[in-house]
Amino acid sequence: MTLTEERAIIGALSPSRAGDFMTCPLLYRFRVIDQLPEKPSAAAVRGTLVHAVLERLYDLPADGRTVVAAQELLEPQWRRLLAEEPDYGALFVDDGERDDWLEQARAMLGRYFTLEDPRRLEPAERELYVEAVLDSGLMLRGYIDRLDVAPTGEVRVVDYKTGSAPGPDFEAKALFQMKFYALVLWRQQGSVPRMLQLMYLGNGEVLRYLPDEADLRATERKVQALWEAIDRSLRTREWRARRSRLCDWCDHQALCPEFGGTPPPVPDREPRPSRRLPRRAATDEL
Repeated sequence: MTLTEERAIIGALSPSRAGDFMTCPLLYRFRVIDQLPEKPSAAAVRGTLVHAVLERLYDLPADGRTVVAAQELLEPQWRRLLAEEPDYGALFVDDGERDDWLEQARAMLGRYFTLEDPRRLEPAERELYVEAVLDSGLMLRGYIDRLDVAPTGEVRVVDYKTGSAPGPDFEAKALFQMKFYALVLWRQQGSVPRMLQLMYLGNGEVLRYLPDEADLRATERKVQALWEAIDRSLRTREWRARRSRLCDWCDHQALCPEFGGTPPPVPDREPRPSRRLPRRAATDEL
């Protein structure tokens, strides 16, 4: 029996749900407690599509990983996503809008090849599910886009973003997700990843960060404090709305006090961690 199985689990967090609570506790409630349906945006689904292509690009022999090959994977992957989620077809008013959207995805794939040469890489893992349980019993888990391991054993954590790189004032928020993954790997494997790398396919920039143990201990304290705030909201049944620019993209404005709405009564349901995180949804690409 592993330590994860022996230790009592008090709750679970992924980077996406941690980000929800930091953005707006009421959004966390709507997604995790109420489990209200949301309509994925075209941008979020495009992120899912581009991630799927880049994951499958590395199934090809090294010398076959070309721009043309990646772009040829685009439409088959779109058909696969559409078969799994037929509602995605309603994102577009007509075929022309859909074709423009696919062309934007095609441009992002082309931009990826300006950032690195996939013919020279052999990722150790792609879409890797990771989890670790802290001493408190809080489970941290998520999916890592790509894990590279050098011959010397050094680990690089890579995440693809289909938006543009943030300005200096927002870099810390962007790196939180990566430090979260690094913390999980450190607790899981006992060593700190050498590099965290965010690849922004929206504008062709790369953000790199070299973490150390002090960074990850600080991240662990932040995550633990975040869970304590979530637990406090669970006990008091108070979920405050926090207004920000991200409200413009929220599906739940009609229920939000910041926009004159009234949330429904808090359901009795509590977030109970399953043994496995569902595969990431399109909303997780935001």
